[in-house]
Amino acid sequence: MSKKFKTDFELYVIDKVRDRRNELGLSQDDVAFFLDTDRSFIGQVESPKTPVKYNLNHLNILAKELKCSPKDFMPDSFIL
Repeated sequence: MSKKFKTDFELYVIDKVRDRRNELGLSQDDVAFFLDTDRSFIGQVESPKTPVKYNLNHLNILAKELKCSPKDFMPDSFIL
């Protein structure tokens, strides 16, 4: 059995950010630029095999840059 590095909630948020990034035709490099980091960080965030994830400040910056609300990255109801 493999170790789970991210919760279902974290994976949901990461997927929503990725979906929005793809809708706008942006790359991982673009997101890395917004967050003043490198593409490998974004790759690690988007991989379920690492514990790396966005923090609340990242989500706030990304919402601004991706022209949406931070709440657009959150589920409408609880994820257990």
